[in-house]
Amino acid sequence: MRTFITLGLIVTALFGGLVSVHADDAPAPAEPTATAQGVSIAAGFAKLWHETGIYRFIHPKTLEEKEAERLAATLKTAEAEINAGHAEAGLKLIDMAENLGAPAPSVEALRAQYRDEMAHGADSQGGLLPEGAAQLVMILVGLGLVYLAIAKKFEPLLLLPIGFGAILTNIPVAGIANGPIPGQPGGFLYYFYTVGVETGVFPLLIFMGVGAMTDFGPLLANPRTAILGAAAQFGIFLALLGALALTQWTDGLVNFSMRDAASIGIIGGADGPTAIFLASRLSPNLLGAIAVAAYSYMALVPIIQPPIMRLLTTREERAIEMKQLRHVTKTEKIVFPFMVLLICILLLPSAAPLIGMLMLGNLMKESAVVDRLSDTAQNSLINIVTILLGLAVGSKLAADKFLNANTLGILALGLIAFCIGTACGILLAKLMNRFSKDQINPLIGSAGVSAVPMAARVSNKVGLEANPQNFLLMHAMGPNVAGVIGSAVAAGVLLALVGY
Repeated sequence: MRTFITLGLIVTALFGGLVSVHADDAPAPAEPTATAQGVSIAAGFAKLWHETGIYRFIHPKTLEEKEAERLAATLKTAEAEINAGHAEAGLKLIDMAENLGAPAPSVEALRAQYRDEMAHGADSQGGLLPEGAAQLVMILVGLGLVYLAIAKKFEPLLLLPIGFGAILTNIPVAGIANGPIPGQPGGFLYYFYTVGVETGVFPLLIFMGVGAMTDFGPLLANPRTAILGAAAQFGIFLALLGALALTQWTDGLVNFSMRDAASIGIIGGADGPTAIFLASRLSPNLLGAIAVAAYSYMALVPIIQPPIMRLLTTREERAIEMKQLRHVTKTEKIVFPFMVLLICILLLPSAAPLIGMLMLGNLMKESAVVDRLSDTAQNSLINIVTILLGLAVGSKLAADKFLNANTLGILALGLIAFCIGTACGILLAKLMNRFSKDQINPLIGSAGVSAVPMAARVSNKVGLEANPQNFLLMHAMGPNVAGVIGSAVAAGVLLALVGY
């Protein structure tokens, strides 16, 4: 776990020093982070240090810091609500920010953005197509997602409700995903999103269910594989840089802020709940595209990864057989969640929501004293939440918000991030073999992305093609589950750096 956190801090700080990011034309009031001024190595380390539990145990936030944080969060949330099409909710937050003492220029800039949204939102011409045609296209996109879920079995548990949610959202007049207006309540999908996704509750509950279904034994039996899980997160930070570079190269056609870039980069972790959790906090207006990209690439693991694995390895490397894993005791499995959570509390509290729920679910499983709770988390609860989460994500696939140049950029960058994460895991495994007596099959490095357990199965399948006696599944589960922790840590680093 120390490897995950150290690697995340170093990579983020270094990338921050290399990139200078300027604010968009959209207002960025009371921005305490580097979004407007650029990030330096020193500033990145300083901000991360001030966000550690060690620092905050000794130096609790002052009243002034809490008030400034609340004001900044209110202003940025107001901007996000307006960008997401929830203009009335944004207006209420603007009034709240004004009452909290926000600077007059910041308030007026947001009111101008609200007026612009009301004027242009009425004719829904923000996308690439006219309103009716765009809605029809998005309904077809929804049908396409449903087809992939049913016919191709690509991540059906989420693609099916997401696709159906997209269909419901784009039905003319129905207003199923619209926010409330004076005298009328909002559509039911709006409340699914507001209650479950905007608050972060649904992704956290899913993480608890994932924890209850996860066996960290392979990781504990071979701790070296944790490094492979960390290496696979490089795609996140490289995609972040790519999003910022794309904004500069396209001269405004594609426009991503630092917060948008961070949300896009997390797609490279191939962890849907983490992507949703981070995007809902940093860029809720991009949530639909980010969620669809994350789950689509998770579903396409068997198609995307094998060519990269074969390109970067020789047949002899793919045929490497690994020693049988040692037995992991029950005590080790029970202590592990507490150790991970303790390190998270001390070094990266911003990742504690995701890490905490993941470890709670795993503790319920490994303790074997709350079987009913563990069974509920693994089955009933996670199934219910998956349905609601899928529909809520589908509600963000409204035509005027999805069919634009930014969405195309997100899909391309997400694919690049996923491919880079896969390649980094493989290449690091090959590098480790140069300094290790016990050889690692490089194929298990590709499982460092968080698509559990599909990525591990793909590693095993490609290994069997090279050597029918080569069973890599349990070995690949080590970096696979490490990748889940690694993506949560990466999300925590990004929240600490560019969050409110």
